[in-house]
Amino acid sequence: MTETARNADRALLVSPVLPHVERYPMSPLSHSIRPQLTSSSVSLTRRGRLAVTLTLLSLLVLALVLTAGRSEATDEGGSVLPTRTVTVSSGDTLWDIAAEVAEPGDTQATVIEIQRLNSLASVSLAVGQRLEVPLG
Repeated sequence: MTETARNADRALLVSPVLPHVERYPMSPLSHSIRPQLTSSSVSLTRRGRLAVTLTLLSLLVLALVLTAGRSEATDEGGSVLPTRTVTVSSGDTLWDIAAEVAEPGDTQATVIEIQRLNSLASVSLAVGQRLEVPLG
């Protein structure tokens, strides 16, 4: 076989993996020309994981600092609201009890205050229940 015929045969052998790259049989380069397989997932080094962790931790601390600034404590105690205890009788409603102690036209605010003082979730009352009500 002549040198020209060998070159023509070599030109016809094209790599199935890398088109347009000629592959020569028995050439040492034919085995070294391989595409690098890349992974589609991201893998971080130890340093990268540390950087991501510290960044997220810093953001969390910053969020806590920014929201904690909205509350403040003082050495002063709050004012104590003078109250008296009322026992609920049959037929009593929270509105009736509030109307007895509230100033005229202020019954709704007194109902809300009684609910707050007694940690009531609703206006439902039970006979015999003891309620703290503001002094009127």
